[in-house]
Amino acid sequence: MALCRLQVTDFRCLQSIDLQLDPEFTLISGANASGKTSLLEAIYMLGRGRSFRTRRLDHVIRRGAELFRVFGEVDAGASRIPLGIEGSRDGVHARIAAAPAKSLADLALALPVQIIDPEVHKLIEDGPYYRRRFLDWGVFHVEQGFIESWQRYRLILRQRNAALKARQARAAVVAWDQALIPQADALTDARMRYIDQLQGPAAAMARSLLGKDLELRYRTGWAKDQALAEALAQSWPQDQERGSTQLGPHRAELVVQIDARVAKDNISRGQQKLLAAALLIAQLKLFPADAVRRPTLLLDDPAAELDQVHLAALIAEVSGGVNQLVVTTLQAEFSAFGTPGRRCRIADGVLSEG
Repeated sequence: MALCRLQVTDFRCLQSIDLQLDPEFTLISGANASGKTSLLEAIYMLGRGRSFRTRRLDHVIRRGAELFRVFGEVDAGASRIPLGIEGSRDGVHARIAAAPAKSLADLALALPVQIIDPEVHKLIEDGPYYRRRFLDWGVFHVEQGFIESWQRYRLILRQRNAALKARQARAAVVAWDQALIPQADALTDARMRYIDQLQGPAAAMARSLLGKDLELRYRTGWAKDQALAEALAQSWPQDQERGSTQLGPHRAELVVQIDARVAKDNISRGQQKLLAAALLIAQLKLFPADAVRRPTLLLDDPAAELDQVHLAALIAEVSGGVNQLVVTTLQAEFSAFGTPGRRCRIADGVLSEG
């Protein structure tokens, strides 16, 4: 199943858009600042409940509007499943099949979406948060029960941190550890299993796109020679001083090494973009073959970011019908990916055929 229709209202420069998408390949062309990236951002918002460009909702609401709306339909064979997300300065609300979504994770299940854009290098260059988010999206789609452990862990962690900030007695704080540690262990085990699965496809992608050797390692968020219970006991003075829990899976790190060296410190910005793309493509290749929904891959003007050799290598990896592709370009003709099933043009936030 794939995203077959998208309606966007008051999202950035897009006042009103109604787009029919091809299940295989949709090409959207337009000049710079025409709204191409905003259209991809709206699709991403529908599948993730957040933007890939900003954390501030007021930045995505069109000037003069009070809220934005993004509506989509996912082809389910005999029927279409409607998805919707509405955002204002007070927050976001999502609906799936006309019912309120229990959580934004439900959107990710209904519309798995990933993007390769000009800022993709942040996956390598920026802090551990970005790589944890990348890792958890992948684990979420291949490990049953992961989201439940993740949600429970986050809830218990918030309660433990609240006790720390309230300067409660040590016994009241560590009382949360008995519930926290099993969920932490479940998260850690699931992440490590996923990294073991990801290593092979990711190394192959890195070899194809960069000609270099890739190794993925996982740092748990506490000393590897300690049990988490022991580590939490030792970190009590730091936890108490800072008013938050300093150790655990929320401090974990996906370490990305190229040719046995930490990638972000030893490769160029262009190589970081290729490496990040390699990781994202490998993640999509690991998507369960029997999954009901196919992932949607968004490519934001790939020709502007890659030379011809690396663009050809990228195209070879993402083509083939495994994913639904939505690609933006400056030129209306872009034969590198083959003939699109759907071709549109956008100018000043207005969509047209061609």
